[in-house]
Amino acid sequence: MATDRESSTDLIGDPPWLEGLLVDPAAVRRVRGVRRFVESDSYAQSFGREWNWFAQTQLDRPEENRAESRQTFAEKTGLGPEDLAGKTVLDVGCGMGRFAEVALSMGARVVGVDLSTAVDAAYGNLGDRPDAAFLQADVFDLPLREESFDLIYSIGVLHHTPNTREAFLRLPRLLKPGGRIVIWVYTSERRIGYAASDLYRRFTTRMDDERLLRLCKAAGPIGALYRTRPGRYLSPLLPVSHHPDPEWRVLDTFDWYAPRYQWKHDWDEVEEWFRTAGLEEIRRHGVPVAVSGRRPAEAPAANRS
Repeated sequence: MATDRESSTDLIGDPPWLEGLLVDPAAVRRVRGVRRFVESDSYAQSFGREWNWFAQTQLDRPEENRAESRQTFAEKTGLGPEDLAGKTVLDVGCGMGRFAEVALSMGARVVGVDLSTAVDAAYGNLGDRPDAAFLQADVFDLPLREESFDLIYSIGVLHHTPNTREAFLRLPRLLKPGGRIVIWVYTSERRIGYAASDLYRRFTTRMDDERLLRLCKAAGPIGALYRTRPGRYLSPLLPVSHHPDPEWRVLDTFDWYAPRYQWKHDWDEVEEWFRTAGLEEIRRHGVPVAVSGRRPAEAPAANRS
């Protein structure tokens, strides 16, 4: 039986403006209200389960004075309302719509894409917004027209694909001349707990997702212990989330141990991708490794050959 959240958006069609962004607007395989351009979640199946299990955990709640997603978005992208208002934006790896909601609140028109069925959660959360559209599609074969977007962002997603660099290089062509792209990927800088978690991931990535979820729930109190001074010394032995919200803590821990791919990169490596893509105004942001760049504007007509 459908929940109220699902049924409220199930019959809503795509916003009219989406048609102009699609390579083939007639290509429609709609399931549960969302256009699907892939047959399965492929390597991203754990994310589909994760974001449907935790469909609203990371949404901001102004009534509770909680704005963590908005703060994270600003820290990892350097973007604010002045950068998004009135812009057509692509959210690559939208998950359950956490950052899409932030971009929408700043006045953007957002297309969220995800390889996994996480788009069902995003559609349930935001599908009734006239300035939002969600597609299940592969970053290596996006069904979107070139030069369609003013801004592209991807936060914590590309390093979960088979090849982070190649996934990134598929994106700049979708920018309008002068458009901007910003990504955040895991850092390869030495971090406490990396050695242990890399070892555990050899086993957790082969586990059934439900079993792993149970283990993450069991580890929740350990994460709370790590927030105390004595507990900090134990955290490198069993790295789990320290987040103060118990549900968020389970989500974060599952998110770390479940994905098949989890690449890590450094500043110089990522900046080289931007140069390879012909981007300019390459900048570092907030935390490692967050980088942005701009597609060059078209040359004046008099200078074109």
